[in-house]
Amino acid sequence: MPCFDFDLTSRDGKARTGRIRTPRGDIRTPAFMPVGTAATVKAMMPESVAATGADILLGNTYHLMLRPTAERIDRLGGLHRFMNWEKPILTDSGGFQVMSLTGLRKLTEEGVRFRSHIDGSRHMLSPERSMEIQRLLGSDIVMAFDECTPFPADEETARNSMELSMRWARRSREAFGDRSGHALFGIQQGGVYPGLRAASAEKLREIGFDGYAIGGLAVGEGQETMFGVLDYAPDMLPEDKPRYLMGVGKPDDIVGAVARGVDMMDCVLPSRSGRTGQVFTRRGVLNIKNARHQDDPRPIDETCTCPACRSYSRAYLHHVFRAQEIISSMLLTWHNLHYYQQLMSDIRAAIAEGRFADWQAGFHAERAEGDVARL
Repeated sequence: MPCFDFDLTSRDGKARTGRIRTPRGDIRTPAFMPVGTAATVKAMMPESVAATGADILLGNTYHLMLRPTAERIDRLGGLHRFMNWEKPILTDSGGFQVMSLTGLRKLTEEGVRFRSHIDGSRHMLSPERSMEIQRLLGSDIVMAFDECTPFPADEETARNSMELSMRWARRSREAFGDRSGHALFGIQQGGVYPGLRAASAEKLREIGFDGYAIGGLAVGEGQETMFGVLDYAPDMLPEDKPRYLMGVGKPDDIVGAVARGVDMMDCVLPSRSGRTGQVFTRRGVLNIKNARHQDDPRPIDETCTCPACRSYSRAYLHHVFRAQEIISSMLLTWHNLHYYQQLMSDIRAAIAEGRFADWQAGFHAERAEGDVARL
């Protein structure tokens, strides 16, 4: 089986473009990964997600281990066949979801014991079990098991959390073993403390991974604090490996992260927002349920080529959202995912052509203009 590989193709400042090569296809970077929590991107067919330009999806270890179970998915041919997605899949380790189960979990050196939020059944998630689940799923990119450090956290709390994650990272590496064609990413922790981030990066380099994630951000710290960490954290990680910022984010978060050297991101925002009537455009975010759209025959964005913009008016989209018709979630999610993938395509082109700073300024200026004038 071909090996996992990463090539950098161009740089503009800290921003970089590249290509991750996997047996299931190439991933163009910077890349945005739509989130398919329970083996589906909500309101989307897999073919439709591919049509937006996505090269890779994210699946959720915690949710899939509980339902329908990793063992069942394995018996049915693996996650790719199960959900009809032939391209690469990255799975998270389950750590973030388990850590959020306040009152339902107990953390020890071994791992995390927790009760299912579905039926109260008892489970144990450890580095070894997380690696086993992700192997059963057939993930192309596997994430090491870690503790997502909460925010805010004092330095001692952040240090203890980071050091536990580094011990779990080594166990994850050992349990993952040698799997040609599959990659294991380590996760940098350390909160907002540069010294802890540096110590985490050093430990991860020592263990050795195929890629490196920046964890513990997008957990309520705000954009200014997040960018403050990203001003130095990506530089601590190997230049010749992909850098993945977990759980990000809004369009301006993505642009700012790319400017600071990030290669991969994921977020539920485009799909979740589509279901709640929030629509992303080059002029910012609009709310389709607002009354201003009910008589508007124009598309969401006249320059957009997604099905929602090609064939439907704001008035229609306003109507089906208000009527709680399923087509509303389908069309608005498609539009948002298309917007995100077009954003990534524009970013890659700007970096490759050495004009990323000018493009970035134009991106912010256009968003500042706001939506088109009301008819």
